[in-house]
Amino acid sequence: MRAKFRGPRPRWAFTASLFAGAFGLATVAGGGGVLFSDGDWRRMMGDIVGFVVWFNFVMGFVYLAGAVGLALWRSWVVGLAWAIALSTGVVALGFMGHIWMGGAFEWRTAGALAFRMLFWFGVAVAAGGSVSRRWRSAMRRG
Repeated sequence: MRAKFRGPRPRWAFTASLFAGAFGLATVAGGGGVLFSDGDWRRMMGDIVGFVVWFNFVMGFVYLAGAVGLALWRSWVVGLAWAIALSTGVVALGFMGHIWMGGAFEWRTAGALAFRMLFWFGVAVAAGGSVSRRWRSAMRRG
């Protein structure tokens, strides 16, 4: 049996799935371009932070899975969204440590990490609200 939310998928979930899918594709393409090329693309990116680029590249595939979960309105997307938000927060802390120790970086990396973390935190809270409402409703009946 597939774990699916009860009721119809909210409009926000489909819109978020389109955004997450597009962002996932862009993340995989951009990260792959930086990681697997030595040419102009890598120089154009400026001061990259290796562990952040690798994390983002791998997470691009996870964003695609999250997009599918949102589009199909599967309940497992709540846990996935929390995992993405929290792991991005951990990497952001490592990134801050890199900056603190005088490492070179680009400000757009800080902004992208914050944006990703907030987006998936929002998905987790919004989709999790659907789960908790269903659970509270079942407990009242039960």
